Amino acid sequence: MVQYFVGSRASNLAKAQVREYLRPLRERFPDTTFTHRVILEEGDKDRKSLLSNVSAVSGSAFSSEQEAALLRGDVDVVVHSLKDLPTANPTGLELLPPPGREDVRDALCGSTLAGLRKGARVGTGAPRRIAQLLAVRPDIEIVPIRGNVPPRLKKIETQGLDAVILAAAGLHRLGLDDAIGELLPLDLFPPSPGQGALGIQVRTDESSASLRAVLSTVGDLAVDAGIRAERALLAELHGGCSVPVGAYGETLPDGEIRLFGQVSSLDGTEQISGTLSGPSAEPEKLGAAPAAMLIDQGAHSILDAVRAALSVR
Repeated sequence: MVQYFVGSRASNLAKAQVREYLRPLRERFPDTTFTHRVILEEGDKDRKSLLSNVSAVSGSAFSSEQEAALLRGDVDVVVHSLKDLPTANPTGLELLPPPGREDVRDALCGSTLAGLRKGARVGTGAPRRIAQLLAVRPDIEIVPIRGNVPPRLKKIETQGLDAVILAAAGLHRLGLDDAIGELLPLDLFPPSPGQGALGIQVRTDESSASLRAVLSTVGDLAVDAGIRAERALLAELHGGCSVPVGAYGETLPDGEIRLFGQVSSLDGTEQISGTLSGPSAEPEKLGAAPAAMLIDQGAHSILDAVRAALSVR
């Protein structure tokens, strides 16, 4: 009997993602045991500080401890929310193609956009979501919130909010579809690169070769290409999960990828975007092209201002 240890964060969503990932693997490899191990991240311990501040101290707020455990050999594979991962892997680690992708959209919970009253109080801690919401509803009051999905939903009642914005993927995975007031349109609210996908991270050493072969049987190469294009765009912009960059790589019927990218100022008053299509065989090259378009339109100056504003909070 072969045994592998699978790491993840401690939240109910992280556990649901592990179950989702392991279900087909356990069916295909009944003689292999996959044992789940929970790893606590700094972003889970500190629920009050800005994520940018947590990351400045500990590295990535939601992945550093898991990556360290993987490199030490405490676990053999880690199942992340891909949108939480930096665009560069630590030396000795790599990402495998994910097993498909959940809904990439953001969801407004508690109301619809049109149904929000003037001056409505909407909860979110993500700079991208703040910027995108203010771009279409500058009258909105943003209330910073953090935490796992159910507690954030509960803040509609406990903090008297009109609505909160969450990833639709997490709501679906937790069976909380009834909480969705409206799925926000992708042309106005493009998601964080990788949103809705699992980040399957393993070691690159020879001892992990047999595990990589097992895990490769559930990877979706078409989804992987689109995600790699999104992450390449983010990397070219020197962005991360704490800056307002949205991107979505959609696989077209002819096999090409159409990549849409957007950069916003924190207050939503400046917003630039671009769309390009290209072959799925070169996703990183495709991702760099719309990034160059955005840079030509002033993306760097917008993002530099965002980083400066976040650093003084």
